[in-house]
Amino acid sequence: MAQIAAPPLPEIPATYESFVERAKAAAAAPYRPAPEDLPQELAALNYDAYQRIVFRPEKTVTLGPRFSLQPFHRGFLQRKRVDIALQAGDGSSRRLDYDAALFDLGPALQGRTFPPSLGYAGFRLNFGFDAAKPGAQEEFLVFLGASYFRLRGKGQVYGLSARGVAVNTFGPGTEEFPDFTAFRILEPSENSEDITILALLDGPSLSGAYRFVVTPGDPAHIAVTASLHPRREIARLGLAPLTSMFLHGENGAGARGAEPFDDFRPQVHDSDGLVVETVGDRLWRPLVNGRKTTGISAFKTEPLQGFGLLQRDRRFSDYLDVQARHEDRPGLWVKPEAGSSAFASGAVQLFEIPSREEYTDNIVAAFVPTAKVVPGQSLDLTYGLTTVGAEPVALLPGTLARVVSTRVGSAERLRPTNPPSPQRRLYVIDFAGEGLPTDPNAQIDVALSASAGAFVDPFTERVAQTGGWRLYAEYRPPNSLPPGDVVLRARLSHAGRTITETWDAVA
Repeated sequence: MAQIAAPPLPEIPATYESFVERAKAAAAAPYRPAPEDLPQELAALNYDAYQRIVFRPEKTVTLGPRFSLQPFHRGFLQRKRVDIALQAGDGSSRRLDYDAALFDLGPALQGRTFPPSLGYAGFRLNFGFDAAKPGAQEEFLVFLGASYFRLRGKGQVYGLSARGVAVNTFGPGTEEFPDFTAFRILEPSENSEDITILALLDGPSLSGAYRFVVTPGDPAHIAVTASLHPRREIARLGLAPLTSMFLHGENGAGARGAEPFDDFRPQVHDSDGLVVETVGDRLWRPLVNGRKTTGISAFKTEPLQGFGLLQRDRRFSDYLDVQARHEDRPGLWVKPEAGSSAFASGAVQLFEIPSREEYTDNIVAAFVPTAKVVPGQSLDLTYGLTTVGAEPVALLPGTLARVVSTRVGSAERLRPTNPPSPQRRLYVIDFAGEGLPTDPNAQIDVALSASAGAFVDPFTERVAQTGGWRLYAEYRPPNSLPPGDVVLRARLSHAGRTITETWDAVA
């Protein structure tokens, strides 16, 4: 069996400020990756054998009257150890050392034991949502793998993930996946409804300190404070990154270059669009999959008001998947705190990676600052991360109506020409929201733009079945398409006032 060196005991007591000092010190030294000192028996596990390792519920670690923790076993793809310590209110601390008795190790590892220094791969947190039944706890937060973590609100199931940071996603340079290497979990006080987690992050290009103040509920919320310290210049640094899955849905069908999916389910995705809020406007970009190359889009913001990957289709009939429950998966909304200069100038960048597999995350969204990221200049950021279910929600302020569906098809179906022109595309965009006129005869003004080609003959109508409004717009591409994407935009106005968010798509 491989010998496993125990990590050093963390300082007592720990504070966010002390974690910042540890991150600064780490960034001033050459990067040394944590050793993957995993015993061969664990490294050789396949997916099925690893899934058979089950935490024993009766061994759950209590954190105050309403919270509890369960660590994840190392093995298979989860090779790296993270240092997990619990800190009581008086400042005393204890590291969570490995204990095989916490797990049913399954048949592949039956009878095996490992030393306390093996540690764990990550952890999940549980919460008693009903204050009258604090013992009836449900899992709501997971930290597992690199800097990934997943959050869900009450009644939701896990979907997309957040990350501490994204480094050189789709270049220039090699993409890196820094790791959360140490966690200090501060035990909450009596009847507290939030819990604080301190974390250290380390990777080849930077080190960082994080404080997560987590409030479970509906919605669930995390107040994130972070201090990032580069070791070297970073070409593309993604702040508050979100990672999700979009396989197919109403948005992608008919998009230029997108291959169809042969699936009994009408839609399969954890998120169906990106929202970017700037001063005076809110933009909705429906997601697309099935194209041959990765789509990269940028939405400039000065300053950023907020962005998120959302799941707007919230009915079972939208998916027809009994097990996956895509309709109950949360969106996540990122909102910078006032004065967080890291979000003052830059762009929200969206990456849509072609995928034929629903078990693979293929969507990334992050804020990329304009300023160069160089050694010796730290980035300090504070932002909120909140789960989003059915809209409207207070997180997205104002009275702008939402884009609730985008469908694309041949314009020949409703407006045939002789001879037929298959290049003509009809965009059908549905809007919903309380700010829309209820009079079906209301005069609706349409603002349309295309970076190449043109829209012709748009018209709108009220949809009595939903109470929303629908925009029909025929797009005619130019005879020769320019290199890169063709960007399309639309929004509706009434009585001199903008009444919808801006619909944005790639032709």
